[in-house]
Amino acid sequence: MVKKLKTNILKGKTIVQILPALNHGGVERGTIEMSEAILASGGRSVVISAGGVLEDRLIGCGAEHFRLSVHSKNPLKWLIIRKQVKAVLRGVDADLVHIRSRAPAWIAYPAARSLGIYTVTTIHGRFKKTSLPKRIYNSIMTKADRVIAISSYIEGLVLAQFPAIAGKVTVIHRGVDIDAFDRKTITPQRLAEMSKKLMNPHGLPVVMLPARPTAWKGMEVLIAAMGLINDLPFLLVLVGAADGTQEMQDSLTLALKKAGLAEKSRVLNAVDDMPAALFLADVVAMPSTSPEPFGRVAVEASAMGCPVVAFGHGGALESIIHEKTGWLAEPICAESLGAMVQLALTLSPNARKQLAVDARAFITENFSADKMCQATIAVYDDLLSRKHR
Repeated sequence: MVKKLKTNILKGKTIVQILPALNHGGVERGTIEMSEAILASGGRSVVISAGGVLEDRLIGCGAEHFRLSVHSKNPLKWLIIRKQVKAVLRGVDADLVHIRSRAPAWIAYPAARSLGIYTVTTIHGRFKKTSLPKRIYNSIMTKADRVIAISSYIEGLVLAQFPAIAGKVTVIHRGVDIDAFDRKTITPQRLAEMSKKLMNPHGLPVVMLPARPTAWKGMEVLIAAMGLINDLPFLLVLVGAADGTQEMQDSLTLALKKAGLAEKSRVLNAVDDMPAALFLADVVAMPSTSPEPFGRVAVEASAMGCPVVAFGHGGALESIIHEKTGWLAEPICAESLGAMVQLALTLSPNARKQLAVDARAFITENFSADKMCQATIAVYDDLLSRKHR
């Protein structure tokens, strides 16, 4: 929870955030954190989305929510939804609209523009150089008055395709709730409940990959890497992988069997208490086969003082200091990944303690939710302080 923004910088202002849905994910958590920050800054926080499991949490923090089908990628429906969005913006007397995804941007940007409302977009994903239609689809995120990139990596991808917008792009890294991801705040009861889910009765060192059940998150390359480690005890835990398709489950089962890890692994559903899960991890892996736009897992694990091993590309290059807060393996190389995990597993107690201190200090200074929210509110204030259109 954001706690340090106790100013009236947004007093009397209504900020509307728009995203596809309110299910689990970094975009959704960031939206809630920004809602808390807007309220703490004296503003009114309104969110438009298609709803989801985090809707109650959003409303519980004091924000208002309007459920509209802004997640729709069907252009034939956009005109109707746009009219609905426009009605909401008028009704809440919006001062600024912050859009966090492309489909909602195609719907909401024209609505906000027609009402003379300032707009901000946050680019959370990669802008790949693909077809002309894809470039056009991506381009809507560059039309706003200010554009936020969640990492320098993303900024580079965006400017490579849209160099003309360089003057209005700001890098604001995603933030982690430093208080929530703190070993000191995890109660014995929470640890006991999480321990049951991990099913680790022998207390083996845990190598954990928390990720959405998507192939590019690197489950199979991590399995191959761990299969190369024959002289160390460990338990490989794939958190979230059990939420995938049956085809993915079958593929992971086969990969684990081939690597000789069938009895040394757990494939679990996503968990609600990620801080407790990370507390029980000895190493956290982020072996994404495509570069992470940012990589929230690495930041959350580092805040918990846990060593992180990731491939050295994308956002990981910004959130991990090699051999100080974690390790950066050669991208998409199972041998390199396995060697880095082995280094992490064999850290001496003193080295592990020092890494935990260094990692948490690095995250606190550079990647806290408070810092993210302060920087974003500064973008809002800069626009709102201008003469209204």
